[in-house]
Amino acid sequence: MSPRRIAHLTSVHPRGDVRVFHKMCRSLAAAGHTVFLIVADGLGNSVVDSVQILDVGAPKGRVDRIIKVTRRIRDRAIELQPDICHLHDPELLPTGRRLQKAGICVLYDSHEDGPKQLMAKHYLPRPLRRPTAFLWKHLMEDRLCARLDGVIAATPAIGERFTGVARQLAIVRNYPLLSEFPGVQAGVRSERAVCYLGSIGTTRGLLQLVDAVALTHTQPTLLLAGTCREPGLMEIALRRQAGSRIVEFGELDRAGATQLLGRASVGMVTLHPTPNHLESLPIKMFEYMAAGLPLIASDFPVWRTIVDRYQCGLLVDPLDPISIARAIDCLIEDPATARAMGERGRKAVEDELNWEAEAPSLLALYESVRR
Repeated sequence: MSPRRIAHLTSVHPRGDVRVFHKMCRSLAAAGHTVFLIVADGLGNSVVDSVQILDVGAPKGRVDRIIKVTRRIRDRAIELQPDICHLHDPELLPTGRRLQKAGICVLYDSHEDGPKQLMAKHYLPRPLRRPTAFLWKHLMEDRLCARLDGVIAATPAIGERFTGVARQLAIVRNYPLLSEFPGVQAGVRSERAVCYLGSIGTTRGLLQLVDAVALTHTQPTLLLAGTCREPGLMEIALRRQAGSRIVEFGELDRAGATQLLGRASVGMVTLHPTPNHLESLPIKMFEYMAAGLPLIASDFPVWRTIVDRYQCGLLVDPLDPISIARAIDCLIEDPATARAMGERGRKAVEDELNWEAEAPSLLALYESVRR
């Protein structure tokens, strides 16, 4: 693929986002392309790993972000005149046609199933969720994506959403970077701890996980790393019986996340069965596997195929703290089984479930689009 100018655009994601920056932008820069990342965080411009990060300024609120910040991102991208603009947020979709009129190829990266995600938004009143999701799908997402040069989907299920809609479609899963997990040791560590890495929320199973820790015989520490955007939720969790055993780390950089996984005995991915979660492929699941950790995961059909195929963890009812507690005790009290599960998960990531195996799909799509 001949070198091209490529701009990744986001109004929501941080400049250090794992999928956007660490995987896609860095991979493209390493392949010899000129790569820009346009963000809106107020942290200024910089160059990291040959990626030019351009900041259009932080939004003053959600409305300002959707209206003014998206316009500034669009205008900055047009000034750069890249060959390809890669959009990472649904609110940037309306800018696609304007970018195309400037002679730029435009791709949309669907990280989540938008309509299903809207069905679980806590800030939307329940009676409005279904009609909002319907209108978004049919009047916005499908109509706008059909005009773009291509769509990238983070999972096969999301890809099915755009089959027959997108001009070109690529599935690029959010598997982990092997280089971030060198020399791991599978199995239960010396510290009795279970960890959860990622966005923290009600539908992410926080309260059931805290209650499960209280019900265990092994009494592990609960290591939480990520951001909670639901007001008052962490305060509720800390007041639960096991609240004193919660250790909060906040948002960690990549090195910090890897170090945290090195401390834990078990990786938790007990998300609730919301429409968007049921067919998702959460990166935390595969990062736990890359770190040699056995999993405790929600018993969803898609996740069952992964856990059963690689024999890398246990499946539970994510709404039942007793079921979760039994699984935690089982793995901590049986280190040989936990170690074997961790080793099998690590081997699966080494053999196939890694970013290095996914990146060619992204590069192939870039090669195929021309304007």
